[in-house]
Amino acid sequence: MNISELSVPAFGYELIREELLEELLGNEAPNILYWAGKRLARKYPLFSINEIIEFFINAGWGTLTVTDEKKDEMEFTLSSELIRNRLLTKTNPTFQLEAGFLAEQIQQMKKVYAESYEHSKKRDGTIVFTVKWDPML
Repeated sequence: MNISELSVPAFGYELIREELLEELLGNEAPNILYWAGKRLARKYPLFSINEIIEFFINAGWGTLTVTDEKKDEMEFTLSSELIRNRLLTKTNPTFQLEAGFLAEQIQQMKKVYAESYEHSKKRDGTIVFTVKWDPML
């Protein structure tokens, strides 16, 4: 059996992500998770937006869609039942792991400097990521 064929109960995933990591990382959790996401992206380089979308599904992070693209930025929406539930039940859920991962993947693909900003859409139960970039000099 291949590791991608295994599944983890949502409770176990959320227990580690929302309880344990928050306890271990404290107030610095969002910053550390953003940089951890960037590091993960360097460890798992992807070469297209479709590969990023597939990675998000395989990682259990949710369904990622491109909602807008401009000359120097892209907007993505992330959705899943886990995300909807997290937004409804947690005081300050963070999606900085995913934000950092997206920023680094876009940076590597486009050969630019990129940063990602997270925006919660509690009413929709989704997260919007805006990835902005500047050319490398």
